[in-house]
Amino acid sequence: MSMTMKFIISILLSLSFFSIVHSQSTFDVIIRGGLIYDGSGGKPIKADVGIVADKVAKIGDLSKAKAMSVVDANGLAVAPGFINMLSWSTESLLVDGRSLGELKQGVTTQIMGEGWSMGPLNDAMKKQVKDDQGDLKWEVSWTTLAEYLQHLEKKGVSQNVASYIGATTIRMNVLGERDVQPTPAQLQQMRDLVEKEMRAGALGIGTSLIYAPAFYAKTEEIIELCKVASKYKGKYISHMRSEGNRFEEAVDELIRIAREANIPAEIYHLKAAGKDNWHKMDKVIAKVEAARKQGLKITADMYNYPAGATGLEASLPPWVLDGGYAELFKRIKDPETRKKILEEMRTPTDKWENLRLAAGSPERLILVGFKNDKLKPLTGKTLGEVARMRGTDPENTILDLIVEDQSRVGTVYFLMDEANIRKQIKIPWVSFGSDAESIAPEGHFLKSNPHPRAYGNFARLLGKYVREEKVISLEEAIRRLSSLPAGNLGLDRRGLLKKGYFADVVIFDPASIADKATFEKPHQFAVGVRDVFVNGDQMLKDGNHTGKFSGRALWGPGKVQ
Repeated sequence: MSMTMKFIISILLSLSFFSIVHSQSTFDVIIRGGLIYDGSGGKPIKADVGIVADKVAKIGDLSKAKAMSVVDANGLAVAPGFINMLSWSTESLLVDGRSLGELKQGVTTQIMGEGWSMGPLNDAMKKQVKDDQGDLKWEVSWTTLAEYLQHLEKKGVSQNVASYIGATTIRMNVLGERDVQPTPAQLQQMRDLVEKEMRAGALGIGTSLIYAPAFYAKTEEIIELCKVASKYKGKYISHMRSEGNRFEEAVDELIRIAREANIPAEIYHLKAAGKDNWHKMDKVIAKVEAARKQGLKITADMYNYPAGATGLEASLPPWVLDGGYAELFKRIKDPETRKKILEEMRTPTDKWENLRLAAGSPERLILVGFKNDKLKPLTGKTLGEVARMRGTDPENTILDLIVEDQSRVGTVYFLMDEANIRKQIKIPWVSFGSDAESIAPEGHFLKSNPHPRAYGNFARLLGKYVREEKVISLEEAIRRLSSLPAGNLGLDRRGLLKKGYFADVVIFDPASIADKATFEKPHQFAVGVRDVFVNGDQMLKDGNHTGKFSGRALWGPGKVQ
């Protein structure tokens, strides 16, 4: 070998070595000195995190390494970004991509699709979405669910987004809002829509079976849709047909769907609604445990409050919504039909979920969201207060408000038992979801009152239930906010602080993290989260939004490339 060749090889080896050293010691970001909770549930370690581009490049002692940006995390917890298993930010992200309500709690990924999803839409559905808009306004420029998620990414959002296909959306696309059953040809149309969205990256099928028109779907219809999702490694997730009087039977239905469609299944916002049903929680947990022992992949998520939030229509028999809200308004205005509606509203039944009766008192319903400006002064009042103001009973007040507002009227219902909340938090297969939009205490968002979970669900877990009440450990809580949901969803390299995984990272103070939002004053940010990174970019710095929008559309494991 000539001297020239040896010299060239020597230079190349030196450059190669320099490159290796350089790649190991230079990072875009180093997070130094924090207590690392990697999301596995294991004990934390004091170490540094090195980030290159959008990935975690190294975890360990990086004291001699260099970086373009160094973040001092001494005395703070460093964890994988939190995953919101039930987000209703479908609309709020279209008008405010900062998502401050959740970003300030450490949420880096939002999962959507509880029954209704933002696609696939036909022309009639697009018009209805436009007509139903309240304080928030936006243009419907997409048709499919995948296009909606791509629209959010292109527009700019702080967090990653992914979605289930709403079974309600599929049903409305083919059958409208009528109480009818699909013909074989229509069921095939529904299957085809599911297949198209699954191939495009949807997570699976989501249902909300207490609400019309989802209520009209029989179990067999859902199984058929889930069989299609299962082919693409999809999941089934459900606001079940009952969380109250037929709570146990609803869990049986979910387990049947999982078994017959060969699909993992999750219970949305696990709860026993109504005092008479609180005792059923132990039986339901036992049912799920038994199914899991049989090899079925059954999980659940929850929010950490004794009240839920939905609309006043959850106090009406489902038949009144046959054909949609236009038909509902007509029925309420017809004296004879109204009389029948009122009678059914006042009569306890197992045939449908009556949240007004489940709450036990009109004082346990808070009215929080109106479209009609004339009714907005009622925001924050109980149904009992408004009924007394108007000189009518609670049931007639419900019907009057729905017609006057030409909407479902946003309502908070106090339904759950604190002892059950603690019991559910201890269950190792339960993750967490806000069941709310991610908003900020400003502008149009102030025209309605959200449920405080919109600002506090994740911080409440870490503050109230971990630090103060010690229901579970901090490392277990972080596992349930990160790797558990990421694994259940099949998300690619998310949910752990691990080399090669996407750099979704939250830095927070375990000693001070807490929710501040209350039912009386819900528009208050949580405290204790200092910094948040999404795909390697810093979204939150010292508690303030950086102006960057690095959230991405995430896809299910069955996406066809």
